[in-house]
Amino acid sequence: MMEGEYNSMQELYKVVPSFVPKPHGWGKFQLESPETHFFLCDFIEMDHHTIPSPSAFCTQLAKLHLTSTSPTGQFGFHVPNCHGAIPQPLAWDPSWASFFARILESFFRRELATNGPWPAYEEKFQEILTNVIPQLLAPLQAEGRELKPCLVHGDLWEGNAATNLATGEPIIFDAACFYAHNEYELGTWRRRGVGFNRREYFEEYKRRVPPSEPVAQYEDRLRLYALKFLMAHMIGWPGALGVREE
Repeated sequence: MMEGEYNSMQELYKVVPSFVPKPHGWGKFQLESPETHFFLCDFIEMDHHTIPSPSAFCTQLAKLHLTSTSPTGQFGFHVPNCHGAIPQPLAWDPSWASFFARILESFFRRELATNGPWPAYEEKFQEILTNVIPQLLAPLQAEGRELKPCLVHGDLWEGNAATNLATGEPIIFDAACFYAHNEYELGTWRRRGVGFNRREYFEEYKRRVPPSEPVAQYEDRLRLYALKFLMAHMIGWPGALGVREE
């Protein structure tokens, strides 16, 4: 987990160094029991009580997405990492639809193991795999369209963002990075109760990075991406009231 966190923060720092604390290293304590690992980065005084302003935050986020470059030209990441405590399958894949289906199914299987079977839910998920993902994500790389793999933070809600008190600029941390469709980053913003789930954040981001073609499917793509973050919540907080039904 700490190796993934370090590599995630290192990749972010290479692209937008003012947007993240500088990472310094990771490792394992010599103490044999309990087995304990660490991650070291710069200490930054921050305001963690007020979420960053839409304009400043989305400017930095757009810079991350627009200027990052996948080292393989594919979707994925060079080391395993975790979304919270949940391992992510991040093997490189040239197809975004294939990559997202793999990561979503991984979280779905873990969610079932955590919260138990639900036949109607399982049936609908199979429809998502076989029908919804091909209909919404395959067109991004069809009819001559090219989809740039962008570096994403991977878990960008207000609990992982703050304002640097020394600079007044937004800062992000606790990353679960990989190279993805940039709109994936906004999936967690669609969750009920998330601070970034406000019109001004979506509009400020779209001013800097317009929706991918087909634009008509933009809102449906965000709803699809939100499923992965809802599943992560259900795994992390088993039995969370109403979340599974949502």
